[in-house]
Amino acid sequence: LVAAHRGAYESARARHTGPVVLVGKSMGGRIGCHVALEVEPKPDALVCLGYPLIGQRGDVRDAVLVALSTPVLLVQGTRDALCPLDRLAAVRARMTAPNELHTVEHGDHSLLVTKTALRAQGKTQDDVDAAVIVAIERFLAAAFAGGA
Repeated sequence: LVAAHRGAYESARARHTGPVVLVGKSMGGRIGCHVALEVEPKPDALVCLGYPLIGQRGDVRDAVLVALSTPVLLVQGTRDALCPLDRLAAVRARMTAPNELHTVEHGDHSLLVTKTALRAQGKTQDDVDAAVIVAIERFLAAAFAGGA
């Protein structure tokens, strides 16, 4: 997977002169982080939607995050069993790359909020998704201004 994504990244870089942002959901975000460690030039930013910090055997897959130098936005649901926020906070404290966290209150690994929580908040899933997009826009604006 890393080799395939690296090839796609290099192809996109060859055809595009502007900023390049790698965005991935779950394993796609993890693969994007691995690619960011291997390629030159580095991507301008990373966005990980539902990063799978905890592996199937319970191992913490944090080495790639700690090794990053590329600015990264982590978008995580507060109910995501694959990325408990307390475990992520400990990893983020060891990261040297500029990094931000946007949490989706009551969101699961797919960033979906329960209908009960949505009703209680007076929101729809579209509202939640729009807030994620705004967080990504803000992060990228700061990253491209040199302030991520």
